[in-house]
Amino acid sequence: MKIIIAILLFSVIVLFHEFGHFLLAKLNGICVQEFAIGIGPTLVGKKIGETTYGIKALPFGGCCVMLGEDEAVDDPRAFNAKSAPARFSVVFAGPFFNFILAFLLSLFVIGLGGADPAVISDVTRDSGAYEAGLQAGDEITRIDGSRIYNFREISLYNFLHTDNPNVEITYKRNGESDTVTVTRKKGEEGYYMLGVVGSGYQKQNAAGVIRYSFLEVRYEIKSTFLSLKYLILGRFGLNDMSGPVGIVNMIGDTYEQSARYGWVVVLVNLLGFAVMLNANLGVINLLPLPALDGGRLVFIILEMITGKKIPADKEGYVHAAGLVILLTLMVIVMANDVRKIIF
Repeated sequence: MKIIIAILLFSVIVLFHEFGHFLLAKLNGICVQEFAIGIGPTLVGKKIGETTYGIKALPFGGCCVMLGEDEAVDDPRAFNAKSAPARFSVVFAGPFFNFILAFLLSLFVIGLGGADPAVISDVTRDSGAYEAGLQAGDEITRIDGSRIYNFREISLYNFLHTDNPNVEITYKRNGESDTVTVTRKKGEEGYYMLGVVGSGYQKQNAAGVIRYSFLEVRYEIKSTFLSLKYLILGRFGLNDMSGPVGIVNMIGDTYEQSARYGWVVVLVNLLGFAVMLNANLGVINLLPLPALDGGRLVFIILEMITGKKIPADKEGYVHAAGLVILLTLMVIVMANDVRKIIF
């Protein structure tokens, strides 16, 4: 069951990403040769007009193949025959559509499950927050100058910032703001803790659902960027990364743990997981690396700046080399996922 759910989740997310490329390509008069879900051999395919629509063997990824995408083609409907702004919009649309889907799913997550504003419901005695004078009802708005909206951002900060126990907290009380320095103390798990308890998830009206849906996407994007930052700095390693196998396992765990509480909890948790995956996919694809959408955008931006177009075949070689590296990394991560599950 969990494998079926994972495949459906992946398929919808990838479909929406590729649909972004597809839609903007069509709007810009670019010939789309193939639009498919999955990678590898085609299981089912049907050609409608100029485009072959299909489902491939492995449900990890997808494709929107455009005429003249990686090679010079003498055709006015080829990708590389279009203007730089047109090509930019087509490439950027994939990640952007993931952010759109993340927002749409967040509407259901927040509408059904509520939001977690950064409002304190209780302060632990003898904690740093207690000693600094924080009280129940205070709304934390900034941590070390960084804007805070969700209570989970406080937990995220505590998890990632373990080098200095002192933190500057800005909060609102009775409509007025104040800033104090809190000396965090280590909890049972070894992380520094402020010593505050959140007010939990609260139901929202229509305006609140829309607002916190935007903030939900913001939180997931922020979490992704911070994770990448600490991965580059060496704080996170291979064991902290997950590929398709690991994600399938996490989706299965989420389903099994939620099932005992009813379908609403299952739906909220799975959709919340999908919001995270969409934000991750959107951010990762915008990284300026070969073979990713971000890598393609770099070439287009350079063209806009210099006024000189990089030959399609040379750009194709760069992306091909990047694809080999990415696939190698994916194999390594998948092998590590299997190792973690078995052992």
